[in-house]
Amino acid sequence: MTATETLNRIFCMVFDDDTIQIRPDMTANDVDGWDSLSHVNLITTIEAKFNIRFTQKELLKQRNVGDLIADIERKLVA
Repeated sequence: MTATETLNRIFCMVFDDDTIQIRPDMTANDVDGWDSLSHVNLITTIEAKFNIRFTQKELLKQRNVGDLIADIERKLVA
């Protein structure tokens, strides 16, 4: 399973919506219920599933799902 496929499953679980299909250009405005609290849940779930940690600087630079995927893949290679 690719990082993107795993991330898509995480989105479906966190937002309790099996119809979500993430796209690189997707933002919080595109997902019902993606607010500040669910964002914290999303990030902590991603960190646990991939066994990675994001810095505050990385999180502040992420503008869309594509940025998030790029950061995950970069950390998995490192």
